[in-house]
Amino acid sequence: MRILITGATGFVGSALIPILASHGHHIRAAVRHPGAAPVPDSVVTGDIGPDTDWSCALRGIDAVIHLAARVHHMNDPADPGEAIEAYRRINVEGTRRLAEAAARAGVRRIVFVSTIKAVTENSGDRPVTEATPPAPETAYGISKLEAERALTAIGARTGLETVILRPPLVYGPGVGANFLRLLALCRHAPPLPLGAIHNRRSLIFVENLAGAITLCVEHPKAAGGCFLVHDGRTLSTPELIRTLAATLDRPTRLFSVPPPLLRGALKLVGKGDAYERLAASLELDDSALRRGLGWQPFWSQEDGLRLTAEWFNASADLTNSTTKGTS
Repeated sequence: MRILITGATGFVGSALIPILASHGHHIRAAVRHPGAAPVPDSVVTGDIGPDTDWSCALRGIDAVIHLAARVHHMNDPADPGEAIEAYRRINVEGTRRLAEAAARAGVRRIVFVSTIKAVTENSGDRPVTEATPPAPETAYGISKLEAERALTAIGARTGLETVILRPPLVYGPGVGANFLRLLALCRHAPPLPLGAIHNRRSLIFVENLAGAITLCVEHPKAAGGCFLVHDGRTLSTPELIRTLAATLDRPTRLFSVPPPLLRGALKLVGKGDAYERLAASLELDDSALRRGLGWQPFWSQEDGLRLTAEWFNASADLTNSTTKGTS
């Protein structure tokens, strides 16, 4: 197939392109700037939004994989109304514009990489499934759910095949944001008051996610589906820290503080959100993808975490050696 990818220069896109190419697909990348060209067939579309011109990018395309999105920004507007509109412009109206243009261009299928945050931030005592009623809590999650619904409506009206994929936290070599900060924390190895946390969190290695996306592009039975995906094993926050620290060859210094006390202490210092990220459960059940489409991850979670930690160690060592060499 001839496949257009948005967000091709990003973390997931960089892992996805070689897998699609190994399956014999021709890849076209939609990029924001002329200097960004992850594949020879790259088309500049500028920023994604309600006015983006997709006509050149979609010419001759069979399927679209939509990865580009506005994610959490430190400089998000303080006003909640302004914040949600900033997300909606790219994640909702940008997706709507792309899907409508794809339908007009005769594209057969669009795969939309959403997020489990479109459903919930906390799974509680039961894993999230495709039947779990969505109740997003953040501007990002709300905008992604609205984008899913807009895409489904366009597919029903035009015949464009839609596939929605909802991954949890994605990790792997090149990861950024919270997972990168966690790696740095494990390498530094300070004492952490997290020993009494007994949560369950699902993760997905970036190449496993890329494999699931590829399957959703190719499999005839994926059309019209909405699927969850993860590595297949859940970890508590202490288990994740111990695993990463062991690969980084660092000690794990966890001590136990009762969760209510930990929550209260973090609230006192203005870090109440951090408690939810550290202590809440977010467990997924992806049996629909595994049984319905026969998906299996390329990598075990153990290998995925090892590869990620080894990449981080090598990057940190290179940074340190470069700094010493220029000091």
